[in-house]
Amino acid sequence: MTDRTPGPDPELALSVRDLKTYIYANNRCNRALDGVSFDIHRGKTLCIVGESGCGKSVTAASILQLLPELSRIEEGEIVYHGAEGPVNIERLKRNGRRMRAIRGKEIAMIFQDPMTALNPVYSIGFQIKEMLLYHTRLGKRARHAKAIDLLRSMGIPLPEKRVREYPHLYSGGMRQRAMIAIAMSCDPRILIADEPTTALDVTIQAQIFELMDTLKREQGTAIMLITHDMGVVAELADDVAVMYMGQIVEAGPVGQVLRNPLHPYTRALLESIPVLGRGKNQQIRAIPGQTPDPYDRPTGCQFAERCRYRVDACAEMPPETQVSSSHRVRCWRHREFMADAAE
Repeated sequence: MTDRTPGPDPELALSVRDLKTYIYANNRCNRALDGVSFDIHRGKTLCIVGESGCGKSVTAASILQLLPELSRIEEGEIVYHGAEGPVNIERLKRNGRRMRAIRGKEIAMIFQDPMTALNPVYSIGFQIKEMLLYHTRLGKRARHAKAIDLLRSMGIPLPEKRVREYPHLYSGGMRQRAMIAIAMSCDPRILIADEPTTALDVTIQAQIFELMDTLKREQGTAIMLITHDMGVVAELADDVAVMYMGQIVEAGPVGQVLRNPLHPYTRALLESIPVLGRGKNQQIRAIPGQTPDPYDRPTGCQFAERCRYRVDACAEMPPETQVSSSHRVRCWRHREFMADAAE
């Protein structure tokens, strides 16, 4: 693997290097993350994109030490670059004092389903103030005022009233805004959003993404956005990492990756979405086949069985190649794709 160890970058918020997270069940091992590396920078959005089961959510769970009981980080490092210096998260106890101090306060997460992430028996205001209680020194009145201000900043109407209401009285979009309010209550340096607009209509999706973009611009928050939607990537990302079967197969600045995709899986994802303005007769290619069984993986390139560009060399795992200072890919035929793009 090409050495990408960062220098003293003051804008670096989080760096992940060769992360391997394995999940064990019934005497079998699922290599959920198999050598993942990426950086997240302050005031920037990194989008991690891929099909369900590729390892996106496990990546987020590894960063926050929220992994299932029968799983562990086997190798690699997760370095959080905080105000007090770098911290190796993988060395911390899952529920130790230092990890609990970082989780929520310095690295916050918006979970995929706000209806299951929010506790139905506590008011929205209580759940916001609970975060403030554990991570700040604000008094009772100050916490209540802060909760109202957070709801107001998220665009929730009548926050003085809504702060006392329960999750079932909120619409889907309002619940997601409340989740963002909880996540942003302690001004975290890093915000991890795990498909934050699942099951929301397109209008609410646009409002949520606009809100996240505002947080990034005005507060310098580093955002890691997990999604399976390449349209969202094109709209919001500064950098993108394409994942497949626990590996990042291509990564780089969003403009480079989307305009000049060098991995067949990236190309397949782009070809599988409709393009606005081309009408109903445009050709949309579905990705053939299914992802392999994670407990019985093929040897070599994990995408080979579904790839129309496969060659004999794909029987072996291709190395990760740095094609430019910021663009990397894991494919035997990337030079041919680069030549095609240059023509």
